[in-house]
Amino acid sequence: MRAITTWRLAIIAAGSLAVPQTAQAELPAPVRAMIDAAIATGDEGKVRVVSELARTTNPADSDEVDAIIANFNTSLAVRRAEAAAAKEAQIRSAGLLEGWSGKGEFGAFQATGNSTNTGLSTALTVDRQGIDWRHKLTGRVDYQRAGGVTTREQYLARYEPNFNVSDNFYVYALAQYERDKFQGFSDRYAVSGGIGYQALQQDDVRLSLKAGPAYRVTAFTDGRNESRIAGLIGLDFDWSITDRLKLTQATNAVAETGGTAVAIIDARNTSVDLITGLNATISSKLSARFSYAFEYDSNPPPGAVQTDTLSRVTLIYDF
Repeated sequence: MRAITTWRLAIIAAGSLAVPQTAQAELPAPVRAMIDAAIATGDEGKVRVVSELARTTNPADSDEVDAIIANFNTSLAVRRAEAAAAKEAQIRSAGLLEGWSGKGEFGAFQATGNSTNTGLSTALTVDRQGIDWRHKLTGRVDYQRAGGVTTREQYLARYEPNFNVSDNFYVYALAQYERDKFQGFSDRYAVSGGIGYQALQQDDVRLSLKAGPAYRVTAFTDGRNESRIAGLIGLDFDWSITDRLKLTQATNAVAETGGTAVAIIDARNTSVDLITGLNATISSKLSARFSYAFEYDSNPPPGAVQTDTLSRVTLIYDF
């Protein structure tokens, strides 16, 4: 009897060794549900955080987590490609008056320099982004009148089309009109064309530079008229400090031989416009903006000073 029992135990042991090992346990249902919930939001940040937690708490199931995330990334890439294709098709089929977006701005300013006063400021900017082309129209008015006397009256209108040559380089053209009798000119026209470079194109920081020749015609308040060849240098900088706070810097330097930052320069008269702004988001369509503008003319008409500054507090509506 003892021999039979020993023989049976040996057979059972051998049989147990021959039985295949059970498959590795699947990812626990609560963990899988957590990953699925993150994927359902479509938020890459949430998916990344949740998947890292799943790998940390379930290291034996890392391969399964990786496979789930790989499928998510693949489907996300497909959806983005489809959305980009649909957007491109919509842009290509849009009519001349379609596809425009813009910003309306209204508020107050405080000026120093050729006039020291407080008044109203309003501006309108519209642009149209195409596949290779971008069109931007800007208009601004600063106006103040007290006691029946106008003490500030400044107008600016600008049209700038851009054509993308590559991911980083573009060609620009610029046509600009200004009127500011307190700075000594009743009309000033400038045209320019040249090359631009997108130095930074990140989600939170953007920097572009441009330069080219310019031609400027100025009608002064004393009756003189001047037409001169110049050079233009421009800079545009945007920094989204937080989701609701953005710093902007625009500079145009024009040198006569005159933007957001623009400089026009020549040996006779160099003009520089620097505008630094801070935008705070109030809602999806509304934001508040504080900006400081520095305007410089190296050779102003008799009776005018070289430097003007404007501090503006405005509300901006996106449409």
